[in-house]
Amino acid sequence: MFVEVHILQNFAPSNLNRDDTNAPKDCQFGGYRRARISSQAIKRAVRDQFRKERLLAPEELSVRTKRLVDEVSSRLVALGRDPEQARAVALAAINGLPAKTEQDHKTQYLLFLGEREIGNLAEVCQKNWDALVKVAPAKDGPTDAKSFKKASRDAVADLHDQLVSTLDGGKAADLALFGRMIADLPDRNVDAASQVAHAISTHQVNMEFDFYTAVDDLRPEDTAGADMMGTVEFNSACFYRYANVDVEQLVKNLSGDTELAKRTVEAFLKGLVHAMPTGKQHSMAAQNPPSLVYVVIRSDGRWPWSLANAFVRPVQPSGNVDLIERSVLKLDAYRAKLREAYACQDIVTEAAVVVTDDGGKAFEDCRVATLAELVQRAVGAAFPEKV
Repeated sequence: MFVEVHILQNFAPSNLNRDDTNAPKDCQFGGYRRARISSQAIKRAVRDQFRKERLLAPEELSVRTKRLVDEVSSRLVALGRDPEQARAVALAAINGLPAKTEQDHKTQYLLFLGEREIGNLAEVCQKNWDALVKVAPAKDGPTDAKSFKKASRDAVADLHDQLVSTLDGGKAADLALFGRMIADLPDRNVDAASQVAHAISTHQVNMEFDFYTAVDDLRPEDTAGADMMGTVEFNSACFYRYANVDVEQLVKNLSGDTELAKRTVEAFLKGLVHAMPTGKQHSMAAQNPPSLVYVVIRSDGRWPWSLANAFVRPVQPSGNVDLIERSVLKLDAYRAKLREAYACQDIVTEAAVVVTDDGGKAFEDCRVATLAELVQRAVGAAFPEKV
């Protein structure tokens, strides 16, 4: 089974996802400038939503960190080990994966690890404490994997497989969805079960500037003028968002745990709808929920459909039809054209929640009243009950 999610979401003036110049990200699409929110920003927001809404248990999630030595050593201390020795043992074990560390004991790159994987790594350290203490680096000594191996080749050989075996994915839902790459351990990479597109505006955008000033509350009364001034770039855009999940790959990544995969898809649908990047929200408060959530369940995911090309020609409001409604209608019309042209037979079910004043014209063949009903229908179709 294959799950596809299409979302239209209109935001008031905002700067949700910034580039290196603090301007809202943008791109060219169809020959026109569009507002953009990056895929990685959306995925991060979804992961945050998993924890914020408690859509999944903490042990079913992952962390992305360079501070693995700190985390493993703190777990060893919780097991009663001496803090200084725990840190040395954790450092030796992590270098033995190998995952090279810097002088500050952070790994050279971010590692995406499940909570269970970190716990299992700490357990291996605990069980092999004596062996790891012998090869742990001196307090001010070298910390790279090569030096660790030279310290005791036999110990490394004995422990290496145990250490690496902890990196089994840990049945972490977000890791199973979004995948990972570990440069030094390519056999521990995880192929992502989901694809998340960059969100783009359905219409052409122009960047705008907010000129602001600030006044010192304690300045003398006879002092005039502003004490600070600057500009902030922003835009207002109706975004088309697309993502999908390969259910078969998800189950595989979760070690065959179908029940966890089912809850993961449910969490992903809810998290994707509710999550957006938080850039400049304290000063702009663009808290605007989606106007359309459309989900398709396919029996065959070899040919998924993004509907972004519905907006190759930028949408424009006209007459009494506003930008959101026009975007919804264009998406529905493009969907109909594709289905007619390709006579797709792999659609198991579909459902749409529409929040516009279109009088029920768009997606009338699959409208449902609530997000809860949409999620229930989608998950039920993606994981059919076996007779």
